[in-house]
Amino acid sequence: MAVTGPDVVLRNPAYIHETAHLYGKVTVEENASIWINVVARAEHKEIVIGAYTNIQDFVMLHIGDRTPTIIGSHCSITHHCTIHGCTIGDNCLIGINSTIMDGCVIGENSIVAGHTFLKEGTVVPPNSIVMGTPGAVVRTQNNFVRNRMNAHIYYRNALAYAAGNYREWERAGFQSDLMAELQRLQSGEQN
Repeated sequence: MAVTGPDVVLRNPAYIHETAHLYGKVTVEENASIWINVVARAEHKEIVIGAYTNIQDFVMLHIGDRTPTIIGSHCSITHHCTIHGCTIGDNCLIGINSTIMDGCVIGENSIVAGHTFLKEGTVVPPNSIVMGTPGAVVRTQNNFVRNRMNAHIYYRNALAYAAGNYREWERAGFQSDLMAELQRLQSGEQN
């Protein structure tokens, strides 16, 4: 069982790994997943993890001095990220080992490339691809389908892990299930 403090609110997440540590005012919305060795601390302000969002292995979530950490729905916060007092819109992917600092706002459907550092107060418009140190928008494109697919894969994996199945991605039919989801998203269905 994950280590959680008394102020943590779990709204029917898909999966929380037993090594996760969640303390303070932390809310995990429905069908979200919290993976191996994640730490989330909110001594004041709050941390909100949106529905269907995955917080991957070794991610650290903390609040800023003046800012909460709010992560939208269907996001992927990938391995070894530091997310500190910022707001991340729906359908975003934050690449491996990125750092997003206090007061940053990431617009929906954006991708932050691996190893990006976003300094305090950076505002990223929706549908952006960001990279660098310090991070800057390098391209504008709607990443909705790509990011939703990544979140969907992690959602399916979370359900499998919760059931004790650690090889979901090799299951017969897994690829066809993904193709059906891709077609659904490309046709404009968003639920």
